[in-house]
Amino acid sequence: MLVKTKAIVISSLKYQEKSLIVKCLTQSDGLKSYFVPNAFSSKKSNQKIAYFQPLTLLEIEANHKNKGTLEHFKEIKLAHAFQTINTDIIKSTIVIFLSEMLHHSIHEEEKHDRLFTFLETALLWLDTHEETSNFHLILLLEITKFLGCYPDTSAMDHPYFELKEGYFSPILGMGCLTENETRLFKKLIDLKFDSSQKIFNGNERQLLLKILLDYYTFHLVGFKKPKSLDVLKEVFA
Repeated sequence: MLVKTKAIVISSLKYQEKSLIVKCLTQSDGLKSYFVPNAFSSKKSNQKIAYFQPLTLLEIEANHKNKGTLEHFKEIKLAHAFQTINTDIIKSTIVIFLSEMLHHSIHEEEKHDRLFTFLETALLWLDTHEETSNFHLILLLEITKFLGCYPDTSAMDHPYFELKEGYFSPILGMGCLTENETRLFKKLIDLKFDSSQKIFNGNERQLLLKILLDYYTFHLVGFKKPKSLDVLKEVFA
């Protein structure tokens, strides 16, 4: 089936000497993997390597056979050319980290229209704003809404958060965050992209990132912590 759709690049893997296997979140069909032959060829091609950088926004035309095999692009172009993400070291590090997180978090080949729209909007926001130090934290928490494991916030007045069960507790159980960690987590839940970016200091951001990674580990089957985590920590140190 010939499909025209927007797509967000989740990952790309070099195959043999000249080719790529590219995983995309498509607006039409959810997660799809594509084979890009001769991606590293010196010949001019509309399938340029630059198109397959982490979280690039694309418009594609592709043949979807939907047989669980690699699909093929017919046409491809940028849906939006980022102005700052690829040149700002902090933003580019955030994007590499988030693409790894998504790679290990989204598995089903089914339509994720709401997730796609949220990610597209968030990336456009990142590209056009300067104060972005909490962006990755907010995005990681918000994504759990689409993955079916967002924290139960019905009892946020309780002082402890049960990490494995995903709810707030009146007592400090074995799987709970401390009272201070829970206080920070509550702040994060209330945070929006346009909120003040100075609400957390560097140590608090590192702590919240650890909490979120632990939360993903508990709630998503097969989740692995990204290799780019140490680079992200260095950037925000």
